[in-house]
Amino acid sequence: MSTYAQLKEIPKQNIPPEYGYIVQPGQQLPEIEFTLTDGKTIKTSDLKGKVVMLQFTASWCSVCRKEMPHIENEIWQKHKNNKNFALYGIDLDEPLDKVKKFADDIRITYPLALDPGGKIFYTFAAPKSGVTRNVIIDKNGKIVYLTRLYNKQEFKEMKQVIELLLAPPNLP
Repeated sequence: MSTYAQLKEIPKQNIPPEYGYIVQPGQQLPEIEFTLTDGKTIKTSDLKGKVVMLQFTASWCSVCRKEMPHIENEIWQKHKNNKNFALYGIDLDEPLDKVKKFADDIRITYPLALDPGGKIFYTFAAPKSGVTRNVIIDKNGKIVYLTRLYNKQEFKEMKQVIELLLAPPNLP
């Protein structure tokens, strides 16, 4: 698939057990609440009606550092002004100053949230699961796509899923 238009429906995923997810595509987004580095609090109810990307990360994660510039340049810069889209990086159990420095070091501008003790992370992933992962949620609050690590093909498909979810409905 070379263009977004070629993806007509959300791919059916069979999530391998080694991905460590405890959520699956088709499930409703669990009730979560997190605080961004600017102090703003986001709750599940704030996300209703939006296509949402939750990106789980940490400053010590080398794969995250590799993937985040792609998220910034290929997803955030393209969709940041779309009122129907939200992207939040959720940093696993690191203090505010470290998370802010991490964002500056990686040169990302999308919002990062704090996750003290990994409460949010462990709502989505099993203990001892790796941190590099993305969760795509549709406008109805359903989880529709999950990634793990940085796989170029999976990342490309994730971008296509976001495009499909943001596309206006086909009119008769």
